[in-house]
Amino acid sequence: MQFKAEVFQNQFLPQGAREVHAIMTVSAEGSAATSAPIGTTNGEKLFGIICDVSGSMEGNKIHAAKSAMIQLVNLLPENVFFFVVTGCDRANLTVSLAKATPDNKQRAISAIKGIQAGGTTAISTWLTKALEQFQRMPNALRQALLLTDGQNDKLDERPLNTALLACEGIFQCDCRGVGTDWQVAQLQKIAGKLLGTTDIIPSPAAIEADFRNILDKAMSKSISDVAMRIWTPQGAKILFCKQVSPEIAELSDRGRVVKPQVMEYPTGAWGKAESRDYHFCIEVNAGNVGDEMLAGRASLICTVDGIEDKVAEARILAIWTDDDAKSTKIDRRVAHYTGQAELAQSIQEGLEARARGDIETATVKLGKAVKLAHNSGNEATAKLLRTVVDIEDAPTGTVKLKREVAKEDAMALETRSTKTTRIPKDR
Repeated sequence: MQFKAEVFQNQFLPQGAREVHAIMTVSAEGSAATSAPIGTTNGEKLFGIICDVSGSMEGNKIHAAKSAMIQLVNLLPENVFFFVVTGCDRANLTVSLAKATPDNKQRAISAIKGIQAGGTTAISTWLTKALEQFQRMPNALRQALLLTDGQNDKLDERPLNTALLACEGIFQCDCRGVGTDWQVAQLQKIAGKLLGTTDIIPSPAAIEADFRNILDKAMSKSISDVAMRIWTPQGAKILFCKQVSPEIAELSDRGRVVKPQVMEYPTGAWGKAESRDYHFCIEVNAGNVGDEMLAGRASLICTVDGIEDKVAEARILAIWTDDDAKSTKIDRRVAHYTGQAELAQSIQEGLEARARGDIETATVKLGKAVKLAHNSGNEATAKLLRTVVDIEDAPTGTVKLKREVAKEDAMALETRSTKTTRIPKDR
């Protein structure tokens, strides 16, 4: 597999300007010409299932979750390793780490069938138990799926933060909330730290299909331990670094100093034919008209057994000019993703205002979101917005709040507000 990196920016700045914005598109491409495969040392994959079995899961939810887990186990390729952790106020290793052979699958299915619901919710214990299993295969490509239907116990907040710090960088985790009694922010916090996704499963009947999609995506990954490393010149600093496609993920607080002027950000596992976009903003020392400088250099670094391999690199430039026509032009990709970030923020602020009964603010914010979604061609988000507002004129963002909104519709909009779209092809 090979990586390709391209940078899109307006490199021209007016005199005195200090902020340099750039969008970097990174693509992973399968190629028979690759001289040496990039990725794990042995190509092994480990998939962990982490399932809520607290008292609130009793009934249809636990039956559907058990059925979905059984189907997942049946679908696992025989060369994949797996385990199952079930949790309430404590965690149980329901299925120990094993290879997905027919015999091991049958033993796992028998154990899953015996699961009973009961107790409260302490997600920190679930993650800690899963971490123990993932640490047994440090060279494998490690992915987890976490399902819950309720809110984490308030007393578990500090232990959860500790657990997330321990799990960060060891495995990735996609989080799913079934029903409407869980908190979006709680699962987004977990998925954000563990480079995964968050979504709602409105009804127990939809658990199995969602689980299948997550497994398919996990099995498509073939490269792990890839990081984005950004060099900046002396006196410069990175104001922010975030993934902006296929969804927004803030990476700024995930950066670590490699050496002076070099920061590194995790990107997680990659699969063939996958493409992502990143937005950097670098503050540099202001230059005079005619000055040129290398404002930054972004590299993808793959580390295997402690050996680093630079697999792609792109340069970020800055040129100061007194030509307003050059300096005032905003690169269309930078403008597009700035708008997508603004769209997500408007939705979050609009839903928060609606929840506290501030109808005026909610209408303004969600109307702005409708306008941004329309202008950027983000039809998926526009469709979700229609579940909470009546759109009178999308181009101007003229809307009215719906009087009655299903809770699952509002939660779906909140959960999926960070999903972005790329620039429409006809632009």
